[in-house]
Amino acid sequence: MISEAEAGSMVSVVASLSKSFDQVPPSAVPAVLDCILVSTGLSPPSLLASLIHHFPRFLKDIIKEDGTLDSDKRHRLVSLVGAFCHLLKKTGADSDTIQLFVWRCFLPLAKVLQPSQHDLLNQITESFMDVVIGTSTLEVLEETLVPVFLRSVRLSMGMLHNVDLCLYKWSTEPSHQGSHDIMDKEQFMSSSNCFKLTMSCNVLSVILEVALQFLNTDAVSKSVEREGCIADTFVKVLILELCNMSERMLLHSPEHRSCAIGFLLPIILKAFSAIGSFEISIRGLKHGFSRVYFFMKIWNCCKTLFSMGPLERREAYNTLSLYFSFSWPTEEYEMSDSDTVIKAEGFDIRAEKEFWDEIKTGLVDKESLVRKQSLHILKMALSIQEGTNSLSSISKSNTNGKCSVPRGVTRKERWAYKEAKSLGVGKLSTIDELIYNSQQYWGAFVLLYEMLEEYGTHLVEAAWNHQVSLMLQFSESHLNVATNISKAHQDQFEIYGEPFDWLSILWERGLCHDNPQVRCLIMQSFLDINLENYGNYIKSVPETFVLGPFLQGLNDPIHHKEFGCKGVYTSTVIKCAAQFLRQYVSFLAPRNLFAFLCNLASTAKHQSFGRAGLMGLAECIASASTGIGILIHASTESFTDTSPVELVIGMENQTVKKELLDIFRYVVESSKQHFNPSYRLQVCGRILEAAASVVCTFDIPLETLLLFISALPREFTDYGGQLRLTVQRWLSGCGYKDCRANCCINEMKLCKNLYDFPQSFISNHLSMDTSLNFDDGDFSAWEFEANRWARVLFLAITEEHPLEPILMFIQKIGSNIFKQNHDATYTGVKLLILASSLVLELRRTTERVIQYGNNARTNIGSGFPGVVDDLSFIDDISSKLVDTFLYLLDDLVQFANQSCSIFWSGAVEEDTALPGAVKGKLGGPSQRRLPISATTAVLQAVMSVKAMSLILLWCKQIKKDALLSSAFTFMWQFFWRTTRSPHSFSETQAEVCLAAYEALVPVLKVLSSTYCSQSFHLIDENEQLFSETEGGPQLDRMCVSFVQNINDLLGAGILARTRRAVLLDIKWACLESLLSIPSHALKNGFHLEGINACFSDDTLRSIFGDLVESLENAGESSVLPILRSLRMLFELVARVTPSAVVSCSKVIDAQLMWNLVHSSWILHINCNKRRVASIAALLSAVLHPLLFNDESMHQKDNAPGPLKWFIENLLEEGTKSPRTIRLAALHLTGLWLSNPMIIKFYLKELKLLSLYGSVAFDEDFEGELADNNDARLEVSLLAGSPDPELTEAFINTELYARVSVAVLFYKLTDLACMVGSPKEDTNCIAALDSGKSFLLVLLDSAVNDKDLAKELYKKYSSIHRRKIRAWQIICILSPFVEEDIVGKVLNYLYISLNRNNLPAVRQYLETFAINIYLKFPSLVNEQLVPILRDYDMKQQALSSYVFIAANVILNSSKDVQSGHLDDLFPPLVPLLTSHHHSLRGFTQLLIYQILHKLFPMLNYGSSDIPPLEKRCFVDLKTYLARNSDCARLRVSMEGYLDAYNPNSSATPAGIFINRAEENNFECVPTCLMEQVLKFLNDAREDLRCSMAKDVVTIRNETLKFNGDDCMEKLSGGSEAALFKDMSSDFQKKITFTKHDAGDNDAGLCCDDDETYRKMAEIERDDLLLDQVLQSRRSSLDQQKASRQSFILVASLIDRIPNLAGLARTCEVFKASGLAIADTNIINDKQFQLISVTAEKWVPIIEVPVDSIKTYLQKKKREGFSILGLEQTANSVPLDQYIFPKKMVLVLGREKEGIPVDIIHILDACVEIPQFGVVRSLNVHVSGAIALWEYTRQQRFR
Repeated sequence: MISEAEAGSMVSVVASLSKSFDQVPPSAVPAVLDCILVSTGLSPPSLLASLIHHFPRFLKDIIKEDGTLDSDKRHRLVSLVGAFCHLLKKTGADSDTIQLFVWRCFLPLAKVLQPSQHDLLNQITESFMDVVIGTSTLEVLEETLVPVFLRSVRLSMGMLHNVDLCLYKWSTEPSHQGSHDIMDKEQFMSSSNCFKLTMSCNVLSVILEVALQFLNTDAVSKSVEREGCIADTFVKVLILELCNMSERMLLHSPEHRSCAIGFLLPIILKAFSAIGSFEISIRGLKHGFSRVYFFMKIWNCCKTLFSMGPLERREAYNTLSLYFSFSWPTEEYEMSDSDTVIKAEGFDIRAEKEFWDEIKTGLVDKESLVRKQSLHILKMALSIQEGTNSLSSISKSNTNGKCSVPRGVTRKERWAYKEAKSLGVGKLSTIDELIYNSQQYWGAFVLLYEMLEEYGTHLVEAAWNHQVSLMLQFSESHLNVATNISKAHQDQFEIYGEPFDWLSILWERGLCHDNPQVRCLIMQSFLDINLENYGNYIKSVPETFVLGPFLQGLNDPIHHKEFGCKGVYTSTVIKCAAQFLRQYVSFLAPRNLFAFLCNLASTAKHQSFGRAGLMGLAECIASASTGIGILIHASTESFTDTSPVELVIGMENQTVKKELLDIFRYVVESSKQHFNPSYRLQVCGRILEAAASVVCTFDIPLETLLLFISALPREFTDYGGQLRLTVQRWLSGCGYKDCRANCCINEMKLCKNLYDFPQSFISNHLSMDTSLNFDDGDFSAWEFEANRWARVLFLAITEEHPLEPILMFIQKIGSNIFKQNHDATYTGVKLLILASSLVLELRRTTERVIQYGNNARTNIGSGFPGVVDDLSFIDDISSKLVDTFLYLLDDLVQFANQSCSIFWSGAVEEDTALPGAVKGKLGGPSQRRLPISATTAVLQAVMSVKAMSLILLWCKQIKKDALLSSAFTFMWQFFWRTTRSPHSFSETQAEVCLAAYEALVPVLKVLSSTYCSQSFHLIDENEQLFSETEGGPQLDRMCVSFVQNINDLLGAGILARTRRAVLLDIKWACLESLLSIPSHALKNGFHLEGINACFSDDTLRSIFGDLVESLENAGESSVLPILRSLRMLFELVARVTPSAVVSCSKVIDAQLMWNLVHSSWILHINCNKRRVASIAALLSAVLHPLLFNDESMHQKDNAPGPLKWFIENLLEEGTKSPRTIRLAALHLTGLWLSNPMIIKFYLKELKLLSLYGSVAFDEDFEGELADNNDARLEVSLLAGSPDPELTEAFINTELYARVSVAVLFYKLTDLACMVGSPKEDTNCIAALDSGKSFLLVLLDSAVNDKDLAKELYKKYSSIHRRKIRAWQIICILSPFVEEDIVGKVLNYLYISLNRNNLPAVRQYLETFAINIYLKFPSLVNEQLVPILRDYDMKQQALSSYVFIAANVILNSSKDVQSGHLDDLFPPLVPLLTSHHHSLRGFTQLLIYQILHKLFPMLNYGSSDIPPLEKRCFVDLKTYLARNSDCARLRVSMEGYLDAYNPNSSATPAGIFINRAEENNFECVPTCLMEQVLKFLNDAREDLRCSMAKDVVTIRNETLKFNGDDCMEKLSGGSEAALFKDMSSDFQKKITFTKHDAGDNDAGLCCDDDETYRKMAEIERDDLLLDQVLQSRRSSLDQQKASRQSFILVASLIDRIPNLAGLARTCEVFKASGLAIADTNIINDKQFQLISVTAEKWVPIIEVPVDSIKTYLQKKKREGFSILGLEQTANSVPLDQYIFPKKMVLVLGREKEGIPVDIIHILDACVEIPQFGVVRSLNVHVSGAIALWEYTRQQRFR
């Protein structure tokens, strides 16, 4: 116990200490304490006890309100802990005191520390451990810290405290323990008061580290052996505990993994370097432990982490990084004996194949961080140190020594080695230094990988090919011959993977590179490898690479720049890829061939392929299949009993082949999204070739074969299709290139399968009397299946295998089925479907045969023997099939009668529940809302009527004399019964009625197409059918009955909305057939007698109103029938209208037409998809020729009529829809040509069409015309084009609207020429007037329009295009120029010629002018000659008039040619001396042409001595002919001079048809003036280049920068200019008076005094000026001397703002000079604005780019250091570099930087350290920063 005095003294000491902790540094605390102890006499234990007692108060002072440590009071805390530790050391080995400190101070302090303050915790823990080690009290740790923190870690993982979990029972019973100690211990050992995980792991790691240091020092002496044993046991048990803990933590949460990797594993692995294995007794049991066991555990944890996700993979890589960081050095691994530690342990992760697989996976991961970690692990595993073989290394030997350039490499590769040296890259292997061991191989691999990941494109481009070839050479030698590889690496390829396995990683990274040039390089490099040299090792190219990155790269458009050019859908890369796949499959295992092919084709399902990518995939599939097919064929031919059977078994797996063909079908279907027929043909052809190579048609199920062939577009496999012969060969068994011997057997098998199909299809493996219900889905599936069969049947049928078996089956089973009870079986429906499919296929084949003809077949020259594909064979089959149907016709009629009884019997049950799929009236699918049994009966009835209609029409076409009256009678009866059926009162009855109308559609098509006198008599014979209707024509009564009945059904509101839409489609389809009856009857030779035999006016008017009302809301499927009905209705009205003007009839009036155009316009703008068929049908219906000839439809009372309103809106909207305006132009021009008097209403629209331009090609348009019969039909019904040839050539181009207008007026000129002749009529006059009016409109626009009148515009701009379009049409209109308008026209022309226009435009002006002067010869002398003598005219206009005059002379008729020559030639001759080179050269060409062609006409009499003029012409012609420059100019113009013809150049063919593919700009040819300018510019450029080379040579010889010469020689006059500016204020200008000036001519006559006075004044001024100049010169010298000795070289920079900014920076820092490429830039306005007169004060030198090296070498000889501001691997940070006084700083280009050849000259490179995401600064900013750093260093020297 201490006294009160001592207690008071202790309080004061503690208080003073507390204050001093804030001021005394921690290192001085021990001395302060010693002084206090000495001065106060206090003992260390008492002072320590007092400090421990007051520690809560200390702690409270340094923590904030939230319980965290105040960072500002960290100094006090460190000093306090230092005081504790010093007093503990003084106290001695007192375990109780140390424990008291732990419970009272250390643990509470650790509780308030945050994870971010781990450095402070480490400092405190290390200080405390120093006390423990110094006092040898490790047992304190066993009792306090270790149990507490281990328990906290376990609790964080949810592990409740259990003593059994501890391998060692830490001491918990100290010898001396007070009550307070027990309370403190229970507080910190409780489950609710655990420490944070990071803090626990941190403290445990520090404890183990300090303990290890204690064991490794000499502190453990023999005298303290007991303590050493305790320490050794403590360390081993702690290692064991932490190892077990780390293993659990790695597989727990991310936080636990982070703590294990960050704190525990490093110290554990560090401990293993001292303690590799040990044995220890725990609780009486001996436990052995070794690092091998722990490494195996860690590897298992890593494998688990790899499979968990990307974050866990990164943690696994971190763990492996620690493992390799603490592994034995490589030298010990390789050189140690067999008894070394590592070999004795026998475990190395590098020997695990899974390890290398994971490294490969990481190297190609999408995350860059994962890739970097993988590369880091790879380097560590291969013992490649960072900085030796990687691009990040800095090799001084590489930079200081000379760069040895290898022999036998390309120039670009040589450059790569120089660049690599400059970047400090590790030594690159060259031709002279091949890769001899695996270490070099891996070094090259890492080098290329880092190039792809980190460094510039230029390195990859230059070094890639050669480095990869060296790696391949090493791989080849390693695989074939023994090399001097060390024992440790001898089996690396077997462990790590084969060479292509690793190269594929480089290829994959390269194909994913950001730079497209690199991607192209890598792809080409890969495809250029000759894989045959590597034999079976080619299979080491991973299949995952081939099917993944390789195909993704093949899908990259950058590899297919030539793809699609000129209709060629392939590329070099595609061809090489196909060749690679063919080689690749040849080395695969036989059993893997089909699996690989399936995976290859399946990529179409997993990736989205573009056009080129899909074509590349198809080519690869075809190539691989061809290779596999050859292997199959070869194995089959060479198969013997001794050959392995597995080859054939693996290749003949039918299941795999079935799957393969299904995948091929998916690829074919994928090509349908691309509408170009040629492209689709090529894709389908390649896939078909692949299928024929590997799949035999008899080896796969017939259904699979049918599905595949049905996926091929019909136009390719039908008669005349390009793929028909290939399909036929394949089906006959000849898919291989060499026909196999059993082809006939294969063909017979396929034919048998096709013959057996009807039986299996109808029976469906069920007994004949089995009843089955079916719905529309089943019905559609049966139809598709039968259609597929029929299509393949007619592809495979031959004369040797005719259709007789199938026909006999149909005849036999049909008779039985039709005669039995139809309700008992569905087989009748299937039989009808089968028969219908045969008829449809035969009909299509016949149509194609007739269309193409027997001799038009594409492959007729290489026909396949046995396949008959001509009309006679088809006719024979058709005849036999008709006979079969005629035999069954009566039974079929009876079957149809029985089936259709459901339509009018009312026998359908009402209370049967509907299927779930059709419940609900609104929305949903449009299935029949009937019970399933009723649906079956209805479908049977519908199918029976459809099939009979189809069969009846087919029989009528094949055998016109066949007896078909019973069938026709049934059809007329069916029509009448359907249209007279009673109204429905329930939804079920309405659905039945709807089905009846559905069956009526094919019936009416047959009745309308076959309507003839026989049909008329059939109706008369069944007059009882019409007994309820009185009077009126038959067709009228039928139509009225139909319309009324179906409208009643629609208006009843019983049907659901979707079903009403179906009924509406049926209505319009039936109405179309009814309205077409008169036209079909006329075609069939039956003339109906007037309107009474057809339709009444009221009926037609009612139908017209119904059509118009329904048009604007018509569905997509109803549009065509409605519009076709409108078209036919107009034709019906026209037949009975006397005036032949439909709008004047009683049926249609103006109001109805307005209703029609409004509804049509609403329909058009509401249509989301601009289908070709619907647009064409709309145009042909609304703009019907029978309506178009009525002027009131276009304009009435000065207001637009309905048709004009519609056309105006259509064309305005059509500017946004290319296909709309093209089809409108096609139709309108045909109508205008037929009705010239209407053109006057549409001059504005004609101008719009003339100036219109849009996209060049619409693939959808081509695809619709190719695939859609309706589209082709509707386009063919548009008004006939004036020129079908041009229409076909340009219909799908941006030119078509303009071409159609040009052709229209070109054709109208024929009518206009008839004016004044006996054949003149109103159309001729209208044609002439319309042409003149339109010409004046276009000329007025060309002169006065805001855009067309512009003189300043860019080439290929929109204004340029519009000008060309306007003048192209004006040229076409030149024949319409007549006497009454020629003056006005020439005025417009003169204005246009005198304006600035590009040559492409001027050539059309010139052509137009030439044609006018040729048409009106009298105007030549009146107007053209005076214009030519106007020598003040613009050169451009004068050139045009020269061309006009020359062509007028050359192309005029014989009777006026001589006169034109006399008038025009003299004004042309003076222009040969023009000062303008282009005009002079142009005139020389044309004068020579005139002299060459017309000189014999110059006849000046018979005098023996030629007149002077003639001799001049002779000499002129001789000079122009013989002068080399003139001759060279003429040779370059060859093909342009004689090709021009003004007459043909003003025709549509001359303007459009001869357009070149290379120059597709508005069909503009290259004009003569353009060629002359090009020739002259090229000649001038050659001269400039020659002069520039001479100037560079001279400059390099004289370039200096020293002394006084710097201002004159280098600044190019800058100093002189500066001098002039400085002295200008003191110059005095002496101006003589007029009198003095006059006197001076005679001499100096002034008074002598006056003269002397003036002279003295001048001398004084001169003296003053000299003094000022001397002062200024001295000032300049001083300023020059004060300039800093650095020069900035900015010759590589070309942007004016950067150069101006650098000039300003150089002036600010007083640079000795600034070097730029062209000093003329300082006169630029932008430069002067930014530089702010800096160019006047800083010396600027001109150093062109090609002189930089010479200049830098001279400066180096003069003692300057040459530096570059560039980021390289060898560059030094700016803040670390010491600049020399004399330096030249080179700046690089804005993007590319400093070229490699200049980097080699540099003494050093400096870079500006950067910390942001953007990796570059503006070059001006970078230069300014560097110059400031130089200036800063010079100021402090």
